[in-house]
Amino acid sequence: MTTKPADNAADLAPRQAVVLDIAPEADEPAGKEAGGREAELEAFRVDVLAGLARPQKAIPSKYLYDARGAELFERITRQPEYYPTSTEMDLLERHGADIARRIGPGATIVEPGSGAGDKVRLLLGALEKPAAYVPVDIAKDQLRAVAHRLNEHFAGIRVIPLWADFTHHIEVPDAVACLRPRLVFFPGSTIGNFLPLAQQELLAVLAELAGGDGALLVGFDRIKDLSVLVPAYDDAAGVTAEFELNLLDRINRELGGDFDRELFAYRASWNERERCIEMHLVAKTAHQVEVAGRTFRFEQDETIWNESSYKYDDTRIADLAATAGLRVADAWTDRRGYFTLALLEPDASK
Repeated sequence: MTTKPADNAADLAPRQAVVLDIAPEADEPAGKEAGGREAELEAFRVDVLAGLARPQKAIPSKYLYDARGAELFERITRQPEYYPTSTEMDLLERHGADIARRIGPGATIVEPGSGAGDKVRLLLGALEKPAAYVPVDIAKDQLRAVAHRLNEHFAGIRVIPLWADFTHHIEVPDAVACLRPRLVFFPGSTIGNFLPLAQQELLAVLAELAGGDGALLVGFDRIKDLSVLVPAYDDAAGVTAEFELNLLDRINRELGGDFDRELFAYRASWNERERCIEMHLVAKTAHQVEVAGRTFRFEQDETIWNESSYKYDDTRIADLAATAGLRVADAWTDRRGYFTLALLEPDASK
Protein backbone atom coordinates (compact mmCIF):
# COMPACT_ATOMS: atom_id res chain seq x y z
CA MET A 1 0.00 0.00 0.00
CA THR A 2 1.17 3.51 -0.77
CA THR A 3 2.99 5.17 2.11
CA LYS A 4 1.26 8.29 3.34
CA PRO A 5 3.39 11.45 3.19
CA ALA A 6 4.81 12.57 6.53
CA ASP A 7 2.50 15.58 6.62
CA ASN A 8 1.72 15.66 10.33
CA ALA A 9 5.15 15.63 11.91
CA ALA A 10 5.90 18.14 14.64
CA ASP A 11 7.24 21.46 13.33
CA LEU A 12 10.48 22.54 14.99
CA ALA A 13 9.50 26.22 14.83
CA PRO A 14 7.86 27.25 18.13
CA ARG A 15 4.27 28.54 17.97
CA GLN A 16 2.79 30.96 20.49
CA ALA A 17 0.02 29.49 22.62
CA VAL A 18 -2.86 31.90 23.27
CA VAL A 19 -4.49 31.91 26.72
CA LEU A 20 -8.24 32.11 26.14
CA ASP A 21 -10.73 34.07 28.16
CA ILE A 22 -12.45 31.28 30.08
CA ALA A 23 -15.94 32.81 29.88
CA PRO A 24 -18.10 30.96 27.32
CA GLU A 25 -19.74 34.24 26.31
CA ALA A 26 -16.38 35.90 25.58
CA ASP A 27 -16.34 38.32 22.66
CA GLU A 28 -14.85 37.39 19.33
CA PRO A 29 -11.06 37.13 19.71
CA ALA A 30 -8.91 40.19 19.23
CA GLY A 31 -5.17 40.75 19.16
CA LYS A 32 -3.25 37.51 19.55
CA GLU A 33 -6.39 35.39 19.19
CA ALA A 34 -7.28 37.04 15.89
CA GLY A 35 -3.73 36.62 14.66
CA GLY A 36 -3.82 32.96 15.68
CA ARG A 37 -7.02 32.44 13.71
CA GLU A 38 -5.48 33.96 10.56
CA ALA A 39 -2.36 31.83 10.93
CA GLU A 40 -4.49 28.71 11.40
CA LEU A 41 -6.47 29.43 8.22
CA GLU A 42 -3.28 30.00 6.22
CA ALA A 43 -1.77 26.75 7.53
CA PHE A 44 -4.99 24.95 6.56
CA ARG A 45 -4.79 26.37 3.03
CA VAL A 46 -1.13 25.45 2.59
CA ASP A 47 -1.57 21.90 3.90
CA VAL A 48 -4.71 21.19 1.87
CA LEU A 49 -3.22 22.45 -1.39
CA ALA A 50 0.00 20.52 -0.81
CA GLY A 51 -1.88 17.39 0.22
CA LEU A 52 -4.19 17.36 -2.79
CA ALA A 53 -1.21 17.79 -5.14
CA ARG A 54 0.52 14.62 -3.95
CA PRO A 55 0.32 11.31 -5.85
CA GLN A 56 -1.43 9.87 -2.78
CA LYS A 57 -3.74 12.71 -1.81
CA ALA A 58 -3.62 13.24 1.96
CA ILE A 59 -4.73 15.89 4.45
CA PRO A 60 -3.50 16.00 8.08
CA SER A 61 -6.07 14.55 10.45
CA LYS A 62 -5.99 17.58 12.75
CA TYR A 63 -8.12 19.45 10.22
CA LEU A 64 -11.01 17.09 10.87
CA TYR A 65 -11.60 18.95 14.14
CA ASP A 66 -13.43 22.14 13.32
CA ALA A 67 -16.46 22.91 15.52
CA ARG A 68 -18.66 20.47 13.61
CA GLY A 69 -15.92 17.84 13.52
CA ALA A 70 -15.37 18.06 17.29
CA GLU A 71 -19.10 17.57 17.83
CA LEU A 72 -19.18 14.57 15.50
CA PHE A 73 -16.16 13.00 17.18
CA GLU A 74 -17.90 13.15 20.54
CA ARG A 75 -20.82 11.32 18.92
CA ILE A 76 -18.39 8.69 17.60
CA THR A 77 -17.18 8.00 21.13
CA ARG A 78 -20.76 7.14 22.12
CA GLN A 79 -21.32 4.61 19.33
CA PRO A 80 -21.62 0.99 20.54
CA GLU A 81 -18.78 -0.18 18.25
CA TYR A 82 -16.34 2.41 19.56
CA TYR A 83 -14.66 0.72 22.54
CA PRO A 84 -11.61 3.02 23.20
CA THR A 85 -13.40 5.76 25.14
CA SER A 86 -15.46 3.55 27.46
CA THR A 87 -12.52 1.20 28.04
CA GLU A 88 -10.11 4.01 28.90
CA MET A 89 -12.61 5.70 31.20
CA ASP A 90 -13.11 2.39 33.00
CA LEU A 91 -9.33 2.14 33.45
CA LEU A 92 -9.25 5.63 34.97
CA GLU A 93 -12.07 4.74 37.35
CA ARG A 94 -10.60 1.38 38.39
CA HIS A 95 -7.00 2.52 38.74
CA GLY A 96 -7.37 6.19 39.64
CA ALA A 97 -6.05 5.64 43.16
CA ASP A 98 -2.96 3.82 41.86
CA ILE A 99 -2.31 6.54 39.31
CA ALA A 100 -2.69 9.21 42.00
CA ARG A 101 -0.13 7.49 44.21
CA ARG A 102 2.35 7.37 41.35
CA ILE A 103 1.82 11.03 40.42
CA GLY A 104 1.78 12.48 43.94
CA PRO A 105 0.18 15.71 45.22
CA GLY A 106 0.22 19.16 43.68
CA ALA A 107 0.66 18.25 40.02
CA THR A 108 -0.42 20.43 37.12
CA ILE A 109 -2.25 18.45 34.44
CA VAL A 110 -1.58 19.52 30.84
CA GLU A 111 -3.90 17.91 28.30
CA PRO A 112 -3.07 18.37 24.61
CA GLY A 113 -6.16 17.75 22.49
CA SER A 114 -8.48 18.10 25.46
CA GLY A 115 -11.72 17.42 23.57
CA ALA A 116 -14.86 17.25 25.74
CA GLY A 117 -12.90 16.86 29.00
CA ASP A 118 -14.71 13.73 30.26
CA LYS A 119 -11.60 11.65 30.89
CA VAL A 120 -9.62 14.38 32.62
CA ARG A 121 -12.56 14.95 34.96
CA LEU A 122 -12.00 11.40 36.27
CA LEU A 123 -8.25 11.97 36.53
CA LEU A 124 -8.55 15.30 38.34
CA GLY A 125 -11.06 13.75 40.73
CA ALA A 126 -8.62 10.95 41.60
CA LEU A 127 -5.45 13.02 42.05
CA GLU A 128 -4.38 14.51 45.37
CA LYS A 129 -4.72 18.31 45.38
CA PRO A 130 -3.87 18.99 41.72
CA ALA A 131 -2.65 22.56 41.33
CA ALA A 132 -3.93 23.41 37.86
CA TYR A 133 -5.45 22.07 34.69
CA VAL A 134 -4.14 23.27 31.31
CA PRO A 135 -6.23 22.08 28.33
CA VAL A 136 -4.58 22.64 24.94
CA ASP A 137 -6.66 22.41 21.77
CA ILE A 138 -7.07 23.77 18.26
CA ALA A 139 -10.90 23.66 18.47
CA LYS A 140 -11.31 27.06 20.13
CA ASP A 141 -15.03 27.04 20.92
CA GLN A 142 -14.96 23.58 22.46
CA LEU A 143 -11.78 24.44 24.39
CA ARG A 144 -13.41 27.49 25.95
CA ALA A 145 -16.58 25.60 26.82
CA VAL A 146 -14.70 22.70 28.44
CA ALA A 147 -12.44 25.04 30.42
CA HIS A 148 -15.48 26.90 31.72
CA ARG A 149 -17.26 23.69 32.81
CA LEU A 150 -14.22 22.26 34.58
CA ASN A 151 -13.47 25.59 36.22
CA GLU A 152 -16.95 25.48 37.75
CA HIS A 153 -16.71 21.80 38.72
CA PHE A 154 -13.23 21.99 40.33
CA ALA A 155 -13.36 25.27 42.22
CA GLY A 156 -9.95 24.76 43.87
CA ILE A 157 -8.03 24.10 40.65
CA ARG A 158 -6.72 26.82 38.34
CA VAL A 159 -7.88 26.26 34.76
CA ILE A 160 -5.72 27.85 32.05
CA PRO A 161 -6.94 27.04 28.50
CA LEU A 162 -4.32 27.32 25.76
CA TRP A 163 -5.50 27.72 22.17
CA ALA A 164 -2.70 26.09 20.18
CA ASP A 165 -1.84 23.36 17.74
CA PHE A 166 -0.08 20.89 20.01
CA THR A 167 1.42 19.04 17.01
CA HIS A 168 3.93 21.90 16.83
CA HIS A 169 6.43 23.03 19.43
CA ILE A 170 4.58 25.72 21.36
CA GLU A 171 5.88 28.57 23.46
CA VAL A 172 4.31 27.95 26.85
CA PRO A 173 3.22 31.18 28.56
CA ASP A 174 4.75 32.11 31.92
CA ALA A 175 1.47 31.34 33.70
CA VAL A 176 2.02 27.66 32.83
CA ALA A 177 5.82 27.46 32.68
CA CYS A 178 6.07 28.26 36.40
CA LEU A 179 3.78 25.36 37.38
CA ARG A 180 5.67 22.19 38.36
CA PRO A 181 5.61 19.25 38.37
CA ARG A 182 3.55 18.76 35.21
CA LEU A 183 1.77 15.62 34.10
CA VAL A 184 1.00 15.59 30.38
CA PHE A 185 -2.24 13.63 29.95
CA PHE A 186 -2.59 12.32 26.39
CA PRO A 187 -5.48 9.83 26.32
CA GLY A 188 -7.55 8.29 23.55
CA SER A 189 -4.58 6.72 21.73
CA THR A 190 -4.31 10.05 19.93
CA ILE A 191 -0.60 9.34 19.57
CA GLY A 192 -1.61 6.55 17.16
CA ASN A 193 -3.19 9.03 14.73
CA PHE A 194 0.28 10.15 13.65
CA LEU A 195 2.75 8.45 11.34
CA PRO A 196 5.56 6.56 13.13
CA LEU A 197 8.20 9.29 12.70
CA ALA A 198 5.71 11.95 13.73
CA GLN A 199 4.78 9.87 16.79
CA GLN A 200 8.40 10.00 17.89
CA GLU A 201 8.67 13.74 17.28
CA LEU A 202 5.38 14.47 19.02
CA LEU A 203 6.26 12.35 22.05
CA ALA A 204 9.53 14.29 22.33
CA VAL A 205 7.55 17.55 22.24
CA LEU A 206 5.23 16.27 24.99
CA ALA A 207 8.19 15.09 27.08
CA GLU A 208 9.67 18.59 26.81
CA LEU A 209 6.32 20.03 27.87
CA ALA A 210 6.28 17.76 30.94
CA GLY A 211 9.82 18.77 31.90
CA GLY A 212 12.60 16.78 33.51
CA ASP A 213 10.67 16.43 36.77
CA GLY A 214 7.36 15.61 35.10
CA ALA A 215 5.71 12.60 33.49
CA LEU A 216 3.26 11.58 30.78
CA LEU A 217 0.12 9.47 31.08
CA VAL A 218 -0.58 8.19 27.56
CA GLY A 219 -3.39 6.03 26.20
CA PHE A 220 -2.49 3.26 23.71
CA ASP A 221 -5.04 1.25 21.74
CA ARG A 222 -3.83 -2.34 21.53
CA ILE A 223 -3.71 -4.74 18.58
CA LYS A 224 -6.81 -6.96 18.57
CA ASP A 225 -9.15 -8.98 16.38
CA LEU A 226 -10.32 -7.22 13.22
CA SER A 227 -13.93 -8.04 14.08
CA VAL A 228 -13.53 -5.51 16.91
CA LEU A 229 -11.11 -3.06 15.29
CA VAL A 230 -12.71 -2.30 11.93
CA PRO A 231 -16.30 -1.63 13.12
CA ALA A 232 -14.91 0.83 15.69
CA TYR A 233 -13.85 3.03 12.75
CA ASP A 234 -16.87 2.35 10.51
CA ASP A 235 -19.92 2.38 12.78
CA ALA A 236 -23.29 1.19 11.57
CA ALA A 237 -24.89 4.60 12.18
CA GLY A 238 -22.44 6.26 9.79
CA VAL A 239 -21.20 8.86 12.28
CA THR A 240 -17.53 8.23 11.45
CA ALA A 241 -18.27 8.55 7.74
CA GLU A 242 -19.98 11.90 8.39
CA PHE A 243 -17.00 12.98 10.51
CA GLU A 244 -14.59 12.27 7.64
CA LEU A 245 -16.83 13.82 4.95
CA ASN A 246 -17.18 16.95 7.06
CA LEU A 247 -13.60 17.78 6.07
CA LEU A 248 -14.85 18.43 2.52
CA ASP A 249 -17.50 20.80 3.87
CA ARG A 250 -14.82 22.64 5.84
CA ILE A 251 -12.63 23.01 2.75
CA ASN A 252 -15.60 24.36 0.78
CA ARG A 253 -16.50 26.84 3.51
CA GLU A 254 -13.06 28.09 4.51
CA LEU A 255 -11.02 27.71 1.31
CA GLY A 256 -13.61 28.32 -1.39
CA GLY A 257 -13.68 24.69 -2.49
CA ASP A 258 -16.38 23.06 -4.60
CA PHE A 259 -16.23 19.46 -3.36
CA ASP A 260 -19.44 17.49 -3.90
CA ARG A 261 -19.53 15.13 -0.95
CA GLU A 262 -21.99 12.87 -2.83
CA LEU A 263 -19.10 11.94 -5.13
CA PHE A 264 -17.11 10.41 -2.24
CA ALA A 265 -17.52 7.36 -0.03
CA TYR A 266 -15.80 6.60 3.27
CA ARG A 267 -13.62 3.51 3.71
CA ALA A 268 -11.82 2.12 6.78
CA SER A 269 -9.38 -0.78 6.33
CA TRP A 270 -6.66 -2.62 8.25
CA ASN A 271 -3.03 -2.37 7.13
CA GLU A 272 -1.44 -5.54 8.48
CA ARG A 273 2.14 -4.54 7.69
CA GLU A 274 1.92 -1.21 9.50
CA ARG A 275 -0.56 -2.51 12.11
CA CYS A 276 -2.93 0.39 11.71
CA ILE A 277 -6.44 1.28 10.58
CA GLU A 278 -6.47 3.61 7.56
CA MET A 279 -9.34 6.01 6.86
CA HIS A 280 -9.86 7.24 3.30
CA LEU A 281 -12.39 9.21 1.29
CA VAL A 282 -12.81 7.40 -2.03
CA ALA A 283 -13.87 9.11 -5.28
CA LYS A 284 -16.89 7.29 -6.71
CA THR A 285 -16.24 8.62 -10.20
CA ALA A 286 -13.64 10.61 -12.11
CA HIS A 287 -14.11 14.36 -11.67
CA GLN A 288 -12.24 17.55 -10.77
CA VAL A 289 -12.53 20.03 -7.92
CA GLU A 290 -11.35 23.56 -7.32
CA VAL A 291 -9.85 24.72 -4.02
CA ALA A 292 -8.45 28.22 -3.38
CA GLY A 293 -8.24 28.86 -7.12
CA ARG A 294 -6.44 25.61 -7.97
CA THR A 295 -7.88 22.62 -9.81
CA PHE A 296 -7.33 19.01 -8.79
CA ARG A 297 -8.26 15.90 -10.76
CA PHE A 298 -9.68 12.75 -9.15
CA GLU A 299 -9.77 9.41 -10.94
CA GLN A 300 -12.41 6.85 -10.04
CA ASP A 301 -11.44 5.03 -6.80
CA GLU A 302 -8.67 7.56 -6.05
CA THR A 303 -8.57 8.44 -2.37
CA ILE A 304 -7.83 11.21 0.09
CA TRP A 305 -6.00 9.63 3.02
CA ASN A 306 -7.39 11.50 6.03
CA GLU A 307 -6.24 9.53 9.01
CA SER A 308 -4.46 6.45 10.36
CA SER A 309 -4.81 4.82 13.76
CA TYR A 310 -1.80 2.77 14.79
CA LYS A 311 -2.22 -0.07 17.30
CA TYR A 312 0.24 -1.24 19.95
CA ASP A 313 1.61 -4.08 21.99
CA ASP A 314 3.93 -3.74 24.99
CA THR A 315 7.08 -3.81 22.84
CA ARG A 316 5.84 -1.09 20.51
CA ILE A 317 4.90 1.13 23.47
CA ALA A 318 8.31 0.70 25.13
CA ASP A 319 10.19 1.27 21.87
CA LEU A 320 8.25 4.47 21.15
CA ALA A 321 8.86 5.78 24.68
CA ALA A 322 12.59 5.14 24.32
CA THR A 323 12.79 7.37 21.23
CA ALA A 324 11.84 10.34 23.46
CA GLY A 325 14.22 9.38 26.29
CA LEU A 326 11.34 7.94 28.32
CA ARG A 327 10.62 4.63 29.99
CA VAL A 328 7.39 2.88 30.94
CA ALA A 329 7.30 3.42 34.71
CA ASP A 330 3.90 1.74 35.11
CA ALA A 331 0.97 0.62 32.97
CA TRP A 332 -2.66 -0.37 33.38
CA THR A 333 -4.50 -2.61 30.88
CA ASP A 334 -8.13 -3.73 30.91
CA ARG A 335 -9.08 -7.39 31.32
CA ARG A 336 -9.85 -7.89 27.62
CA GLY A 337 -6.46 -6.49 26.63
CA TYR A 338 -8.05 -3.76 24.51
CA PHE A 339 -6.34 -0.66 25.87
CA THR A 340 -3.34 0.44 27.96
CA LEU A 341 -2.71 3.57 30.01
CA ALA A 342 1.06 3.95 30.33
CA LEU A 343 2.90 6.22 32.74
CA LEU A 344 6.05 7.43 31.00
CA GLU A 345 8.91 9.06 32.91
CA PRO A 346 12.36 10.34 31.90
CA ASP A 347 14.82 7.48 31.60
CA ALA A 348 17.65 8.36 33.98
CA SER A 349 19.97 5.94 32.20
CA LYS A 350 19.83 7.95 28.96
